[in-house]
Amino acid sequence: MIGTFMPAKKAKVDRLDWGNMKWLSRPKDTKAKKLCVIEVLLKPGGGHNFHKHPGQEEVIYVVEGAVEQWLGTQKKVMKAGDSVFIAAGQVHASFNVFKKNAKLIAILGPCKGKAGYGLVDVSKGKPWSTLRSKG
Repeated sequence: MIGTFMPAKKAKVDRLDWGNMKWLSRPKDTKAKKLCVIEVLLKPGGGHNFHKHPGQEEVIYVVEGAVEQWLGTQKKVMKAGDSVFIAAGQVHASFNVFKKNAKLIAILGPCKGKAGYGLVDVSKGKPWSTLRSKG
Protein backbone atom coordinates (compact mmCIF):
# COMPACT_ATOMS: atom_id res chain seq x y z
CA MET A 1 0.00 0.00 0.00
CA ILE A 2 1.30 3.46 -0.87
CA GLY A 3 -1.33 5.49 1.04
CA THR A 4 -4.98 6.52 1.05
CA PHE A 5 -6.79 9.62 -0.15
CA MET A 6 -9.41 10.90 2.31
CA PRO A 7 -11.96 13.13 0.54
CA ALA A 8 -13.61 15.55 3.01
CA LYS A 9 -17.08 14.13 2.39
CA LYS A 10 -15.90 10.58 3.16
CA ALA A 11 -14.17 11.38 6.46
CA LYS A 12 -16.17 10.03 9.41
CA VAL A 13 -17.36 12.62 11.93
CA ASP A 14 -18.21 11.86 15.55
CA ARG A 15 -20.65 14.48 16.88
CA LEU A 16 -20.28 15.00 20.61
CA ASP A 17 -21.92 17.38 23.07
CA TRP A 18 -18.74 19.52 23.16
CA GLY A 19 -18.01 19.51 19.42
CA ASN A 20 -16.97 17.22 16.55
CA MET A 21 -14.10 14.87 15.81
CA LYS A 22 -13.47 14.42 12.07
CA TRP A 23 -11.19 11.44 11.40
CA LEU A 24 -8.61 12.40 8.77
CA SER A 25 -6.50 9.29 9.31
CA ARG A 26 -6.98 6.26 11.56
CA PRO A 27 -6.13 2.60 11.12
CA LYS A 28 -9.62 1.36 10.22
CA ASP A 29 -10.00 3.98 7.46
CA THR A 30 -6.49 4.45 6.06
CA LYS A 31 -4.51 1.47 7.48
CA ALA A 32 -2.16 3.99 9.16
CA LYS A 33 0.20 2.52 11.74
CA LYS A 34 2.18 5.49 12.99
CA LEU A 35 -0.18 8.52 12.82
CA CYS A 36 -3.73 9.22 13.88
CA VAL A 37 -4.95 12.62 12.65
CA ILE A 38 -8.17 14.28 13.82
CA GLU A 39 -9.78 17.62 12.99
CA VAL A 40 -11.45 18.74 16.21
CA LEU A 41 -14.16 21.38 16.44
CA LEU A 42 -14.71 22.76 19.93
CA LYS A 43 -17.95 24.69 20.34
CA PRO A 44 -17.99 27.75 22.62
CA GLY A 45 -18.15 26.40 26.17
CA GLY A 46 -17.06 22.97 24.95
CA GLY A 47 -13.96 21.08 25.87
CA HIS A 48 -12.05 17.82 25.86
CA ASN A 49 -11.60 17.32 29.60
CA PHE A 50 -8.40 16.16 31.33
CA HIS A 51 -7.13 12.90 29.82
CA LYS A 52 -3.96 11.15 28.69
CA HIS A 53 -2.85 8.82 25.90
CA PRO A 54 -0.61 6.03 27.26
CA GLY A 55 2.23 5.23 24.85
CA GLN A 56 1.28 7.99 22.40
CA GLU A 57 2.74 11.39 21.72
CA GLU A 58 0.46 14.16 20.49
CA VAL A 59 0.67 17.52 18.76
CA ILE A 60 -2.30 19.87 18.87
CA TYR A 61 -2.34 22.70 16.31
CA VAL A 62 -4.90 25.53 16.46
CA VAL A 63 -6.27 26.23 12.97
CA GLU A 64 -9.03 28.71 13.90
CA GLY A 65 -10.17 30.46 17.05
CA ALA A 66 -8.53 30.02 20.44
CA VAL A 67 -8.51 27.51 23.29
CA GLU A 68 -7.54 27.30 26.93
CA GLN A 69 -4.94 24.53 26.67
CA TRP A 70 -3.70 22.60 29.68
CA LEU A 71 -0.48 20.59 29.73
CA GLY A 72 -0.25 19.00 33.14
CA THR A 73 -1.00 21.83 35.56
CA GLN A 74 0.18 24.55 33.15
CA LYS A 75 -2.47 26.62 31.35
CA LYS A 76 -1.93 28.69 28.18
CA VAL A 77 -4.29 30.37 25.76
CA MET A 78 -3.44 29.11 22.29
CA LYS A 79 -4.56 31.02 19.20
CA ALA A 80 -4.58 30.17 15.49
CA GLY A 81 -1.07 29.14 14.45
CA ASP A 82 -0.04 27.97 17.94
CA SER A 83 0.73 24.35 18.78
CA VAL A 84 1.65 22.19 21.75
CA PHE A 85 3.63 18.94 21.91
CA ILE A 86 2.38 16.49 24.54
CA ALA A 87 4.70 13.69 25.61
CA ALA A 88 3.31 10.16 25.85
CA GLY A 89 1.10 9.61 28.88
CA GLN A 90 0.96 13.28 29.93
CA VAL A 91 -2.33 14.70 31.17
CA HIS A 92 -3.80 17.51 29.08
CA ALA A 93 -7.12 19.18 28.23
CA SER A 94 -8.53 21.70 25.73
CA PHE A 95 -11.41 24.06 26.51
CA ASN A 96 -13.08 26.66 24.32
CA VAL A 97 -13.81 29.50 26.77
CA PHE A 98 -14.40 31.95 23.92
CA LYS A 99 -17.46 32.97 21.87
CA LYS A 100 -16.45 31.44 18.51
CA ASN A 101 -15.81 27.85 17.44
CA ALA A 102 -12.24 26.64 17.68
CA LYS A 103 -10.78 24.25 15.11
CA LEU A 104 -7.78 22.10 16.02
CA ILE A 105 -5.75 19.40 14.35
CA ALA A 106 -4.66 16.63 16.71
CA ILE A 107 -1.89 14.28 15.56
CA LEU A 108 -1.10 11.22 17.68
CA GLY A 109 1.41 8.46 17.20
CA PRO A 110 1.93 5.62 17.04
CA CYS A 111 -1.60 4.37 16.35
CA LYS A 112 -3.35 2.29 19.02
CA GLY A 113 -6.11 -0.11 17.98
CA LYS A 114 -8.71 0.51 15.27
CA ALA A 115 -9.58 3.94 16.68
CA GLY A 116 -5.96 5.02 16.36
CA TYR A 117 -5.65 6.26 19.88
CA GLY A 118 -6.03 5.15 23.46
CA LEU A 119 -7.57 7.53 25.97
CA VAL A 120 -7.68 7.48 29.76
CA ASP A 121 -10.07 10.03 31.31
CA VAL A 122 -8.58 11.44 34.51
CA SER A 123 -10.96 14.41 34.89
CA LYS A 124 -12.66 13.10 38.02
CA GLY A 125 -9.39 12.56 39.96
CA LYS A 126 -7.25 15.08 41.84
CA PRO A 127 -5.88 17.56 41.01
CA TRP A 128 -7.68 17.55 37.64
CA SER A 129 -11.23 17.76 39.04
CA THR A 130 -10.50 21.04 40.82
CA LEU A 131 -7.71 22.59 38.77
CA ARG A 132 -9.82 24.91 36.62
CA SER A 133 -11.77 26.25 39.61
CA LYS A 134 -8.49 27.55 41.06
CA GLY A 135 -8.35 30.15 38.27
